[in-house]
Amino acid sequence: MGEITRKELILALVNSGTKPRLAGVDLSATNLHRLDFEGANLRGSNLSASNLQEAILRSTNMTGANLQVSQLPYADLNNANLTVANATGANFQGARLTGSNMSNMTLNGANLKDADMKGANVTGLKFDEGTIWPDGKKGSQGNPGSYT
Repeated sequence: MGEITRKELILALVNSGTKPRLAGVDLSATNLHRLDFEGANLRGSNLSASNLQEAILRSTNMTGANLQVSQLPYADLNNANLTVANATGANFQGARLTGSNMSNMTLNGANLKDADMKGANVTGLKFDEGTIWPDGKKGSQGNPGSYT
């Protein structure tokens, strides 16, 4: 039997229904479409350029995670901890961010069109004029606190 790669092992653990500890793991440019990570520890993980479309990320710890240019449309991030995560250029269109902790998160150039941010903590949220808010406003035309 041949050896499996680290990414294959991680995907096997995720698909087995366990709640793996993936803190600091490099999952960059990985297809994680529709996978269930509920309650997982993804603290400091590298998810840059990954496909997390429709992924279940409820109650995950993603503190300090790298989400740059990741695809998260319609992902469920209810009650996720995204403190100081870098989501520059990420796509959160239609994502569920209800009750999430987005404090000091970087959203420069991120797309949040139609995302649900009710009850989210947006203290210290960083954004630029390329950020698209849930109502379609861009950058300083929107106020992060008005979407919570």
